Order: sequence, then structure tokens, then C-alpha cells
Amino acid sequence: MTETIDRFAAILQAKGITIFARIDQQAEAEKAGLSLPPTQLLLFGNPKAGTPLMVAEPTIALDLPLKVLVWKATDGKVWMSYNDPNYLKQRFSLSDELVKNIAIIAPLIHQVLL
Repeated sequence: MTETIDRFAAILQAKGITIFARIDQQAEAEKAGLSLPPTQLLLFGNPKAGTPLMVAEPTIALDLPLKVLVWKATDGKVWMSYNDPNYLKQRFSLSDELVKNIAIIAPLIHQVLL
């Protein structure tokens, strides 16, 4: 699982995309005396891409920066989950032009899965 998020982080860095935070939710659960399968959340983005979206619709800041959740299921499979840009377009009534600013997420994830 760690290899998957590491590959994704390397792709982001190679593209000049800022990684704002990497949260190891399994480690945080363990600190609280709880058990959680491997789960990490990566927050990333580009202020030049995200700022115009927040100017147009300030509440999209609830979903920005972009996030990818990488988690290991009980069957051992590793999953990458994220909010699809089309979902965000609908949720925040964004124009097609603005959605292009965040549409890179799916192709980046696809690179990890190859």
C-alpha cells in the first residue's frame, strides 16, 4: 500500500504539483489505541489551478486541495479513492473551463495503476 502512495507522490512531484500533507490514518488510529487497516490520505494541488475555482465558488475549498485516499481492503487489495472532477463540477455548479483545472487527477492516478 505504501508503494502505491509513494508512486503517486513521485508522479505529483515530477509534475511540479505541491503535496500539502500526507496523513497516515492507520498510525493516528494506533496512537488512539485503535486498529485500522493501512490507510493514507494525500492532499495535493496547485494554487494556480485551485484558486480560480475558489474565487468562482468559495465553498469548493471544502474539497480543495485535491485528495487521494489509498487504503488496503481486508482481502489485501489496495484501492485509490478520490472525488471525480465531474462530481465536483455538479456539486459546485462549475463551468467546464474551471473543471479543467482539476481534471488532471484521473490521468495521474491512471499512471500509478499502469
